[in-house]
Amino acid sequence: MSVILDENAATPHRRHGGREARRAMRSAPLGEDLRPVRPGLEGGRYKPLADSDLARIHEAVLTLLETVGFANAIPSCIEALTRAGAKLGNDGRIRFPRALVEDTIRNAARHFTLCGQDPRHDMVVQGSRVHYGTAGAAVHVVDVEKREYRESLLQDIYDAARIVDVMDNIHFFQRPMVARDMVDPTDLDLNTLYACVTGTTKHVGTSFTVRENVAPALDILYAIAGGEENFRARPFVSNSNCFVVPPMKFAEDACGVLEACVEGGIPILLLSAGQAGATAPAAIAGAVVQAVAEVLAGLVYVNALKPGHPCIFGTWPFVSDLRTGAMSGGSGEQALMTAACAQMAQFYDLPGGSAAGMADSKLPDIQSGYEKGITDAMAGLSGLNLVYEAAGMHASLLGFCLESLIIDNDMIGQCLRCVRGIEVSDAALSLDVIADVCLNGPGHYLGHEQTLQLMQTEYFYPAVADRFSPKQWAEKGKPDILARAIEEKRRILATHFPRHVPREVDDALRARHPNIHLPRRAMGW
Repeated sequence: MSVILDENAATPHRRHGGREARRAMRSAPLGEDLRPVRPGLEGGRYKPLADSDLARIHEAVLTLLETVGFANAIPSCIEALTRAGAKLGNDGRIRFPRALVEDTIRNAARHFTLCGQDPRHDMVVQGSRVHYGTAGAAVHVVDVEKREYRESLLQDIYDAARIVDVMDNIHFFQRPMVARDMVDPTDLDLNTLYACVTGTTKHVGTSFTVRENVAPALDILYAIAGGEENFRARPFVSNSNCFVVPPMKFAEDACGVLEACVEGGIPILLLSAGQAGATAPAAIAGAVVQAVAEVLAGLVYVNALKPGHPCIFGTWPFVSDLRTGAMSGGSGEQALMTAACAQMAQFYDLPGGSAAGMADSKLPDIQSGYEKGITDAMAGLSGLNLVYEAAGMHASLLGFCLESLIIDNDMIGQCLRCVRGIEVSDAALSLDVIADVCLNGPGHYLGHEQTLQLMQTEYFYPAVADRFSPKQWAEKGKPDILARAIEEKRRILATHFPRHVPREVDDALRARHPNIHLPRRAMGW
């Protein structure tokens, strides 16, 4: 038998302040260590791979790197890798002796911090600490009110950054869209970076088209940081670098960018994004093997350039619908693959980042909800350090939705609550509380001291999701989560204009870089 308790019911115990006490408790701000969910909670309880599976995958990876190797290395890459001990074959492929790979893994940077411009957003990436964020290269924005797609613009990137800046459960902001109004590649790279770092104080990830575009970007970053030394000490931007073209080929332009970013002090997300059944094996285990091999080759590359440079183990194998070849980022197979990649990062004790939350649904609807919920929850439970593309993404990475950032913030909060798990202690077992309620009355726990103490620290409450009773829902005009997200999006974009980059610094940047196109009026100046 289930009982629905009406919050408005006038029981004697409710009259004695229980309801008002709960309201007061819920409105009081909590310290970071008391919140029911927070960045960096420890996951790792879900493990799709057995220990023996991890060892077999590792052995297969070493064999692949030693016997197949990589094609299309640029001269500077060849020089760095052969100097480190890699072998250039007569067929032009670079091969990696297993001792070189294992030495690199052993000596690589680990347990480092990805910094925000505001230190309260710093993320320690180690072990199975979990953080969720955005990412992607969507070319469309989802207009939920018109139920249609339009091209994404520079303003959309800035607006997305502003929304993420106030979303508690979205911990970092990686560029999620391509600014289609920036035709020139240099303008695209520079303005994307500018929109991101002025829109949020959280850690930012971005990419660059060619090596030459890194220098002006570094000028911006060093200026905002207050000098090159300050940025190198606390780099608040990382480079999302697709240095590999699956299967097992270097991407020439991206390798040039990687080298320039390493030299400039920017952490690197080593990103391998093969698609199972297309550019990676259809077998899930085989896709993981290839992704791990490709990222480890990148790790050797970076450490050959600068030993100990911070790198993120970015295994991002994607899933195909093998009937059509279309990507299926919201599938159960994708969730399994991402969790397996998290396990491999933990096997190597390297900071890991992979993708989840990539709904195939075109709109924030029921399909989107279950696809995002399954993939984001499993990524968190597996202990993935950095869950990229976790919020806002639709249409298998082709569309990005600002309203979904707000809805997904609620969803990720629930995922984090699952990651946190259940604390079992003498107090939590509640023997004294049960005895008190049963023996001394009133026969329920609604107004009990333990309930009031734990309601904010043990339970997560969504911001826009509906938990009203049917009667209350009808009385409130039958609110819809999407309508509430639209309203909240409008409120944020009308009121939240970050001011962490001082006006005088921005004036100097615009004077040195006249191709900064984001208008001042769009930034609320």
